[in-house]
Order: sequence, then structure tokens, then C-alpha cells
Amino acid sequence: MLELALGPVPFYWHQRDYETFYEHAADWPVERIYLGETVCGRRRDMKLDHWLGLARELRAQGKTVVLASQTLIEAGADLRALRRLCDNGELPVEANDMSAVQLLSEARLPFIGGAPLNLYNVEAIRLLAGSGMQRWHAPLELSRQALTALLTALREQDLALPCEVHAYGHLALAWSARCFTARRRGHAKDRCQFVCRDDPQGLPLFSQDGRRLFTLNGIQTLSAWPQDLRRELPVMAEMGISSARLVVADEPMADIVAAFDQVRRGQPDNRDPLALVDEARCDGYWHGAPGMERR
Repeated sequence: MLELALGPVPFYWHQRDYETFYEHAADWPVERIYLGETVCGRRRDMKLDHWLGLARELRAQGKTVVLASQTLIEAGADLRALRRLCDNGELPVEANDMSAVQLLSEARLPFIGGAPLNLYNVEAIRLLAGSGMQRWHAPLELSRQALTALLTALREQDLALPCEVHAYGHLALAWSARCFTARRRGHAKDRCQFVCRDDPQGLPLFSQDGRRLFTLNGIQTLSAWPQDLRRELPVMAEMGISSARLVVADEPMADIVAAFDQVRRGQPDNRDPLALVDEARCDGYWHGAPGMERR
């Protein structure tokens, strides 16, 4: 059966909010949980020991737990934190930056290749598999057709590593050395006062004609609306995809996980259909169309 994976929280929350969230997640029907700060090295409320403590509790509940690395390494402090993460000695790491790949491969540690590594072809996957990659996340803008062709080519060359797809949540489109949220509030990045914590679901960005275009999350630019591929789960299973990754967005995550679990089990999604507003969802990339569209 297709596995459900809970991706790392992209937003900046208070420590107690993370703890409460994962206390609930321990009871959700997800098999795999990714923990860690992937966006900004200045978000330091949760130390590595805190993440490891949560991981131990989740593993005791039967979850597979992975530590996710920061995506954009900007300073020496980021690199030092990355080294500690890779050397944690307990949990596998999802590498979201090539510096993490280098550290993990030099230590001969197996790792998961995150979506920001942009693994679009057999050659790239073969190279990282030779460096220790045992699982990979498909690039977010890869269509179903393109991914099907890639998975077929990988199987033909005995490189059929488990593959994950971003099935729910805002799409991470870009990272920048500048912090958009701090600038919006009139702060310099190095003196940001952690204002991104005031927007626990991100900061919406609108066009001049009032259309929502993006969601700003510190240095990260997200899609305006969450991608929602729940009705594609049967297709994913047929394609040989291992996991559907769900990332926290604007709906109660317990409801999202329950809905995806029903669909993967072949049961109808029994939520009120009016609760799902198509205009507040997207799935264009999956269908080979502009990502913000809903097909």
C-alpha cells in the first residue's frame, strides 16, 4: 500500500507548537515523519536535541523518522549545524543541499535525496545512489508523464529506489539570500526579530489585480495554494511511487491525513465536498500544466 509521509513543517512556530503538533501526529495514519528546520538557520528555538527527543517519542509509536537538512546553507553557523545534524548517530538524514550530500557521502552514511536536489534524470540519480542515496523525492514540477518515464527508465537500469511525491501542501518554489518577510515588516534580515513567526501559515502575496500569487515564508517563496493530489493516489500506486508526502498548510492536518488515508485504502473521501474549494488548491504541475492551475 502507498505510504503516507509527513513532511517537515516549513513555517516558524513556537517550540510548544511543534511539540503539540507531533504529539497529535503520533496517532495519525502516517508511516514516515520528517523533522527539522529546512528553511532558515536563524530559526533556532528547536535545537538538534529537541528534534531528537521528538524523534525518539515518534519512533516509540512505530513511526519511521528522518531528520531533514536546511536547504540553503548561507553561513558558517549553518554549516556547523549541518555537520551536527549529519553526525547525529541515530537517524537517517534527508539531504536538501549538496553540502549535506557531501558530508553524508564522506561519512559513508545512507541518506534520502530531498526535492531541492532537483533529480530529473537517471544519471543524476545514479550518481547520488553511488554516494549513498537510498530514497529520493521527485522534483515538485515534474509531471506525472515525465515521472512515469523516469521511473520506468530507473527500473530498466536496476535503480528503482523508493520515490516520494509531494501530494499535499504549498510547493516550495524558491529560496533567497534575502528575507521577504523581514523586509515586508521593515527589518533587516540579520535583525529580523523573527517576524515570520507572526505568520504561522506564511504571508500571502497578491498581484495588483488582487489575485493571490505566492505565499512568503521568510527566505522561502511558496505557491499561493497547496497542491492537492489526493485523487491521484491510485495512479501513484500503479506508477510504483513509494510515498505520498503531506506538508502542513491551511487546513487541520489531522483532517488532511485522514482524507488521504481513506483514498489510499480505496474508501471514499467522506468529507463535505463543499469544504474543498478547488480555487484554493492546485495540481497543474502534475498534469504538465502551469503549477497554479487546478485540473
